[in-house]
Amino acid sequence: MNFSLFGNKFTRHAGITQLMDDLNDGLRTPGAIMLGGGNPAHIPAMDAYFQQLCQEMLSTGTLTEALCNYDGPQGKDTLLTNLSALLRQTFGWDIGPQNIALTNGSQSAFFYLFNLFAGRYEEGSSRKVLFPLAPEYIGYADSGLDEDMFVSVRPQIELLPEGQFKYHVDFDNLTIGDDIGMICVSRPTNPTGNVLTDEELVHLDELAQQHGIPLVIDNAYGVPFPGIIFSDATPLWNANTILCMSLSKLGLPGSRCGIIVGNEQVISAISNMNGIVSLSPGSIGPAIANEMIVRGDLLRLSNDVVRPFYQQRVTETIATIRRYLSPERCLIHKPEGAIFLWLWFKDLPISTETLYQRLKKRGVLMVPGHYFFPGLAEDWPHAHQCLRMNYVPEPEKIEQGIAILAQEVELALSESRAD
Repeated sequence: MNFSLFGNKFTRHAGITQLMDDLNDGLRTPGAIMLGGGNPAHIPAMDAYFQQLCQEMLSTGTLTEALCNYDGPQGKDTLLTNLSALLRQTFGWDIGPQNIALTNGSQSAFFYLFNLFAGRYEEGSSRKVLFPLAPEYIGYADSGLDEDMFVSVRPQIELLPEGQFKYHVDFDNLTIGDDIGMICVSRPTNPTGNVLTDEELVHLDELAQQHGIPLVIDNAYGVPFPGIIFSDATPLWNANTILCMSLSKLGLPGSRCGIIVGNEQVISAISNMNGIVSLSPGSIGPAIANEMIVRGDLLRLSNDVVRPFYQQRVTETIATIRRYLSPERCLIHKPEGAIFLWLWFKDLPISTETLYQRLKKRGVLMVPGHYFFPGLAEDWPHAHQCLRMNYVPEPEKIEQGIAILAQEVELALSESRAD
């Protein structure tokens, strides 16, 4: 069977496909230790809240109404109104319902945005998406309709006490030519848990405005919700900024609800794309989120339940890692947010792709680092020395997985010494 160029590109193996296959298999395989995917934790208080909320929405007919009716291509009107009011009151942003569009998950949102501002233009030019701080999210890498749509820049690496390090934007080597159509960053960053400083973000915004291109900020883990951020970080939005949020890490990944905050031209474009691709975004997630806003629960639960859970879990996980892996064996990116730890095995004699395969054979699923450097011009050894792990599972599972990881690291080192 012959596919089109589009078909050939989007049916080949991709890192995000492997990740989601591993996630699906791991969640359904007895005994598997799932430290690889991005499924959020089942926080008991949040699960109980969602169950009670859905029961109440069912009794009032709100849930049935969402199930049985289409929303418009921009998304559920009530959520657009109430969310814009919440953001306006919380941050003082000059926005209204016309500045927000919903999508069927953030992955769809970034597919829309990347191909809206990058790729081939009518006059014959071609533009790219710039990631100013690699590593970046694995799901971006294969989202372009055209080949070679992404370019990224190596970070500066700051070594920190206690075997930690932090990536920073290398502005000295950041070049924005006429071939750049947009700048994209995640904050907090998947996979590293890095949070760009306020100064870095403001500088990127200034550069974007100077070059007449948008700055897109992936805020899937950030404030005001779900609030999985452990450092001081001031949210940024203006007419040249496109802010993307999600309900997934609040605990509703199955709702597939992405949120785009932008100027009216961008929102109109996204709404038209929604209509063509999927008629309208799904209604269940937006109905739940709207009810949470009306009840005053969205920000309260993010601040009082979601953030403390992850902050405690990451502290416990780092302590567990250090019982098995010393700083000489493994450096850890400073965890400032998101639900992952980024591990750097700078003296490991095998690549983390090989380590991933060895771990998988023993029932431990993590993600090798090389997938997280889309658009890097040259192969960088550092990319093959890093591994992403999720710290969401139960502490007992995490410790089992870390113990096996430490065993495989020591085995690789002993094999190297024997050679």
